[in-house]
This record gives sequence, structure tokens and C-alpha cells, in this order.
Amino acid sequence: MTSNTSPEAVSLLMPEVAGLIVEALNLDMAPEDIEPDAPLFGDGLGLDSIDVLEVALVISKRYGFQLRSDSEDNVRIFSSLRALSAHIVAQRTQ
Repeated sequence: MTSNTSPEAVSLLMPEVAGLIVEALNLDMAPEDIEPDAPLFGDGLGLDSIDVLEVALVISKRYGFQLRSDSEDNVRIFSSLRALSAHIVAQRTQ
């Protein structure tokens, strides 16, 4: 695990995470079009639970840690690109 959970580290990771989301879900948009603080569910990016499972799998493979489907933190973790990136920065092993 890394101890660098600074806003700068999160900001640096966000474009990569946005690219993973776009690629994993075959979204018809550019990664930079994902607003950092827009909701990933509903009115924001419009992801559903199946999409989140796909994203969680890609993140697990890329960053070396598991996102559990039964975690009560998932609502917070997947609330926005910034929140997801911050969680990855705090948890990743790769």
C-alpha cells in the first residue's frame, strides 16, 4: 500500500482511471469528458451495478487489490471519479 494519498496523487491518477472506465465499458466518450466530481451513477455518468462490477474487475487487475461487491463503502468509493481515484491511491499495491 502507498501512503501518498495527497490531492496531487489523486489528480495525477484520475486521467488513467477515467481511461480504464471508458475502455472497460466501451463508452462513447473521451476519458477527459468524465467530470472528476460528477456522480458515476444516475444523472452523472449513468453507470449501473453491472458497470460497477466491470470497473471493479479492471481496477482489481490493474492496481492489485480487491473491490468487494458486498462492501458498504462502495457507494462512497464509486460516488465520483475523484472518490474512486482516491480509494485506488490509498489501496493500490501496484
